[in-house]
Order: sequence, then C-alpha cells, then structure tokens
Amino acid sequence: MSKPVEDERFGDRLTGWRRERGDAPLADVNRTIAIPRSGPGARKLAAFIGPGYLVAVGYMDPGNWATSIAGGSRFGYTLLVVALVSNIMAIVLQSLCARLAIASGRDLAQACRDAYPRPVSLVLWFLAELAIVATDLAEVIGTAIGLNLLFGIPLEIGVLITALDVFLILYLQRLGFRYLEALIVALLAVIAICFGVQVALADPQWGEVIKGFAPTTAIVTNPEMLYLALGILGATVMPHNLYLHSAIVQTRAYGGSIPEKREALKYATIDSTVALMFALLINASILILAASAFHGTGRTEVAEIGEAHGLLAPLLGAAIAPTLFGIALLCCGLNSTVTATLAGQAVMEGFLDIRLPSWLRRLVTRLVAIVPAAVVTLWYGESGTAQLLILSQVVLSLQLSFAVIPLVTFTSSRAKMGALVAPRWLVIFAGVIAAVIVALNVKLLVDFALG
Repeated sequence: MSKPVEDERFGDRLTGWRRERGDAPLADVNRTIAIPRSGPGARKLAAFIGPGYLVAVGYMDPGNWATSIAGGSRFGYTLLVVALVSNIMAIVLQSLCARLAIASGRDLAQACRDAYPRPVSLVLWFLAELAIVATDLAEVIGTAIGLNLLFGIPLEIGVLITALDVFLILYLQRLGFRYLEALIVALLAVIAICFGVQVALADPQWGEVIKGFAPTTAIVTNPEMLYLALGILGATVMPHNLYLHSAIVQTRAYGGSIPEKREALKYATIDSTVALMFALLINASILILAASAFHGTGRTEVAEIGEAHGLLAPLLGAAIAPTLFGIALLCCGLNSTVTATLAGQAVMEGFLDIRLPSWLRRLVTRLVAIVPAAVVTLWYGESGTAQLLILSQVVLSLQLSFAVIPLVTFTSSRAKMGALVAPRWLVIFAGVIAAVIVALNVKLLVDFALG
C-alpha cells in the first residue's frame, strides 16, 4: 500500500489520498474545452454548460417512461411528488459529484479505487457495471420500441439495430466533445417540444397536478405504489450518472487555484441544477400525460409504452399525438446511448485502470444488454419488455446506495477535498438522502421476502 501523498497538481494540498491519481478520467477529452479567464460571468457560464445536460439525459431515458406511464395510469397524479423528491436528491448528489471532481481531480470511480481495499473496489465496480447494463437494457428496449412505433420495424430487429449506434458515438467523439453536447441539447429540445404539445392536447386537471406534488403516506404503505415509486427513484437518481458527472465536468480547462476551482464549482453546479430542473419538467410531463389520458379515462393498467402510443390518438383526438410520442421516445433512446457509453468508459478506467477503445467498450456493454432484451422480446413480446423496463429501474435503485455512500463520504473529508470540502449542512442533507435511499430499498426487499 502506498503511503499518503500530497497532490498539488490542482493548487491544493490533499493528504487524504493514498496514491497519485494517475491518468485523467476520459483522458482523450480531459481539459479540452477552454474557459475564458476574464470577461463577464455569462461567458464563463456558457463554457460550462453541457455536462449537466448529458447527466440530465439519464433522468429522462426510456426507463423513466415505463415507470412514469405505469405510475400515472395506475395512481393518477399521486406519484408526482416522488418525481419531485427524486429530482431534489439528484440535484444535491450531482453537485457533490462536481465538487469531488473539481476539488480532487478524481472521478468517483478513481476515488473508490484509491480509498477502498481492492476486493471492496472490485465489488463496487461490479455493481456499477450492473447498473450500466440495467441502464443500457432500458435504452435498447426503448429505442427498439421507438423504431417500431415510427417505422414499423419489428422489435426483434430494432433491438439488434441499436448496437449500431456505437458508430454514431465514435464519429461525434472524433469531432469533439462540444459536438456531442450540441447533439444532446438539440435532441432534448425536440423531446420538450413533443411533450409540450401532447400535454396541451391532454388538457390535464391542473389543480390535481398541483396536489400531486404533495406527499402522502400511501406511497410507503402501499407495496405496489412503493414498487413504482422506487422504480421512479431508480429511473431518476441513476448510479451511472454519479460516475459520469464526476468525469465529464473535467472536460473544462478551469484553473488550478482555489478561487478558480470555486468559480468552476459554482458554474458546474448551476449547469447541472438547471439541466435537472429541465429533466423534472420532462418526467413530470410523461406522468401527467399518463394520468390525464389514461387514469382519467379509467385505463389504469396501461404500462407498455407501445400500448400508451396506440391509445393516445383516440383518447386525445389528435392523430399527431402518437407520432410526437414516438419521436420523443426515439430521441430519448439515442441520447441515452451517448451517456451510457461515457459512463461505462469512466467506470472501467476509474476502477480497473483499463483503457479500451470507446467503440469496443460500448459494443461489449450493448451485447450484454441486447441478449436479455432479445430473449424477452422473442419469448414474451411487448408485455415482457414493459415488465423488464420497470424491473431494470428497480435494480438501478437497489444499486444507488453503493455509489451514494462513497460520494458523501469523500466529499465530507477535508483531507480529500481540501478547501472545497462540502459544508456541514450539505453533508447532513446528503446523508439524509443516502439514509432514505437505503431505508426504501430495505423495505422493498422485505416486501419481496414476505410476498
């Protein structure tokens, strides 16, 4: 074991790390985006805008659609409060990711490798990979359903086509990281427009929508509602996003002094907070659409994305609604492939210090996700894919604790963070979030054990 070192490359004396950081996370794009050293704050903020939207993609991927549609059709607007609370949790946790990266120069995976014995680190790596596979599974199924809804491509073929997106990602990475970010933001804009039109057509009861953001004990006492609530939590606060954000925030070439790092932290936090509020808007729109179009008309068992698509036209009285739904779904699937690729690369490099070409890393991950998706699609059809989507999000929720607890631990350590250590109030808030996540997951497991 190496003795503690003082890492001064970033202008701070950090004695809490056992060894040198080594290669930068995502080294091919590390510090490639220039930050203006002077001028108005708006210019500096503009340079930091981007990573937050890549992170936000994970909060509105196809897995969110399955849980939000099921929750909205079954329980109306009741679970809107879960989407809100999950989003608040996400904002806090993602701000801690940016803080860890900017203060220490390490991403979460590298920090775990340094802080824990190798067996523990390998277990955390395995759980992170499992979370990414569950994420990728949702993307595979969601993209395949989007291709089926828009172009009539059979689900089995669509699942296989999704493996080809690796070439799109590889091409964009070669152009530059800003091109990736521009694609993400453009697709998010399309998604927002699609849902804005659909919600307007659905004409929800806005009074009930507002009530839906108020908490109720039924969410905890009703096992079925808790299962969907945890699905929404898992689909919102996603483990791979914590690893991703702490890596991609370091694509910005901010300075190494404490004032420069404080400024970088401020702008990175603004970027992720605004982006996640946008994600909340999309997630709430999906649930509101399902609650208004399905629950409000007595269709409380709608869970399949394809079924929701087919019912929109007759229920909303507009032929364009299903097309907008399909376009938004396809955009979500495409967006999510980019973020899962980068997260997988960061996790493997950070935990194992193994550097594979991004196309190879993506292909391996996709094949692992495609096999169960293809089997379920062939064997059970669309109803099976819907159940698999929701289950994948619950699996993500169960993995959360193993990423959140290390994150809170690292960012509360002055020896590891130096002058940018998280303030006490933030540590307490994040600790409460971690405790809530653990408690909900324990209750879910107990409910399963008791049948």
